[in-house]
Amino acid sequence: MKNRRNFLKRSAAGLGFISLPFLSKKTSASEMKIVLQNSYIHHVYFWLKEPKSKEACQRFEEGLQLLVTIPEIKLYHIGKAVLSNRDVVDDSFTYSYMAVFNSKADQDNYQVHPTHLKFIEKYGDLWEKVIVYDAL
Repeated sequence: MKNRRNFLKRSAAGLGFISLPFLSKKTSASEMKIVLQNSYIHHVYFWLKEPKSKEACQRFEEGLQLLVTIPEIKLYHIGKAVLSNRDVVDDSFTYSYMAVFNSKADQDNYQVHPTHLKFIEKYGDLWEKVIVYDAL
């Protein structure tokens, strides 16, 4: 048990150290690239059926929080569309979800993970459209 506690303490300290660049306003793009280099990016855009429904949004966000517990996910970001008057910006989606994996194999495991399948089954009735962009 003592070894497990030490491991958890060291892991937490390491995560704190690793996350410092993300929290600093002085983080440069080149520092971020080091973290994401050679990673598999899975970016999903959702258009909810009722994007103005507070209940639907809360329920969907609950589902996303469940989804990000899948162990293969290295980093993730959940966001909402930002309205823009720029022609090159597509702000028509409701939610953006990005998951970063160490490899395509990890992403493949994520696709068949019971939590991912549960997310689709339990929350799939909330969206009318989904677009996925995957990149290395």
